[in-house]
Amino acid sequence: MAGKLSLWAAVLLLTSLVTAAPPPPRDPRQSKPIIRKEWRTLKPGEKKDYLKAQTMDMHFTGHFLPWHRYYTAVYERMLRDECGYKGAQPYWDWTLDTPASNFANSPVFDALTGFGGNGPLEPVNPNSPFPPVPGRTGGGCVVDGPFTGIPDLVHLGPFASVTYNPQCLKRDLSPYFAARYLALNQTQLTLSQPDFGWFARIVEGGPDYELSGVHGGGHYGVGGSLGQMGDLLMDISGPEMMMDYGGPNVTLAYPLSVGVSGADVTVGDVMAVRGCGVGGSVLCYDYDQLYTLA
Repeated sequence: MAGKLSLWAAVLLLTSLVTAAPPPPRDPRQSKPIIRKEWRTLKPGEKKDYLKAQTMDMHFTGHFLPWHRYYTAVYERMLRDECGYKGAQPYWDWTLDTPASNFANSPVFDALTGFGGNGPLEPVNPNSPFPPVPGRTGGGCVVDGPFTGIPDLVHLGPFASVTYNPQCLKRDLSPYFAARYLALNQTQLTLSQPDFGWFARIVEGGPDYELSGVHGGGHYGVGGSLGQMGDLLMDISGPEMMMDYGGPNVTLAYPLSVGVSGADVTVGDVMAVRGCGVGGSVLCYDYDQLYTLA
């Protein structure tokens, strides 16, 4: 984790990905890990390539983190195989942007070399089911960047509705919320836990915005009350995933599924990110830099 969240989860709402048949879990042509880089370290051309490729039941369970690790890898591979992208999935080190005064100015939200910024401020009906996230600053359709002016970019929601509902991409940035839950001290707290069980609990926090960990900090810091990222059910972007909010104890043999987007694997298959097929590992990537917390 180390305070980093893959960009697709922190900034964009994914629409359903459909292929004729699930591809194999690992690209057999890949023998060395591809390297994931922090967004601001990418060259302008690399950012452009990633954005060009883009424009085309998993919470509170034991397999929450392994499933998202696999889903991100499948998404990364689909960008490379189906969208002509040659690089690796970038990541966002949010601790670099979490002083509240810095958040909206993050390179991630740049209109030309990033994903675009906020939407205009929209009022929240106090009787509506949308959470009253403190410090929210937007809520309307994004007004700049590569995803503006697309009225049907998002297809589902709000909440658990799976009825086709075309809508624009909305953001409702809350610099206050991001500074509270995504700062370095929160990362230190998360990584200081004695075992994986406590680590996972601190990452996820609770289902209510007031009980957020770094997971909720990413959702509500970007999505606020009215942005799709603030809708935890909708952001999962798949009806079969939205219902999975509990379950049995999870072992390394527990199956992970991303539907038609990729082959089924197990938790054990995604434990080694640099495995590249060794010992059954289906992952093959690394990070350009990771910091050590004192």
